[in-house]
Amino acid sequence: MPLVVRPSSIHSVGVFTTTPIRKDERIIEYAGPRMTREEADRRYDGAPRTYLYGLEDGKTIIDGEGLGAYLNHSCDPNCEIDEVGKRAWIFALRDIAAGEELVWDYNLYDDESPAPCRCGSPKCRGTLYSREWMAKMRRKTARKKIKAT
Repeated sequence: MPLVVRPSSIHSVGVFTTTPIRKDERIIEYAGPRMTREEADRRYDGAPRTYLYGLEDGKTIIDGEGLGAYLNHSCDPNCEIDEVGKRAWIFALRDIAAGEELVWDYNLYDDESPAPCRCGSPKCRGTLYSREWMAKMRRKTARKKIKAT
């Protein structure tokens, strides 16, 4: 599949398709070395940027490299990531026109550091964190306030 990395209006560089992609088409693997959550935490604690993806088993982290790692986040994505046989693949959520940037919703979790979103979508939620994680953080903050009174 003809993909190119070039400057992105969302962040730094992104991955763009040079040909149309059909809905549900498998586009690219999110590949890289695998490690445990503990190893990823040790290796990247305090790092300003990572390309980590946690597999559904809750134990395995992919340290992304290659084109798959350069897809930017959007709150209104045209791609999604899904696991097929313990491999993470990027699939098209809809038909994607030649020239479009490929983006997926990172749905970050398990951190409290700021992760502002710059996707520019009218559907932007303002953060790379998932709605579920943000709700959890709001509940945690509310409990702290109650405890402090």
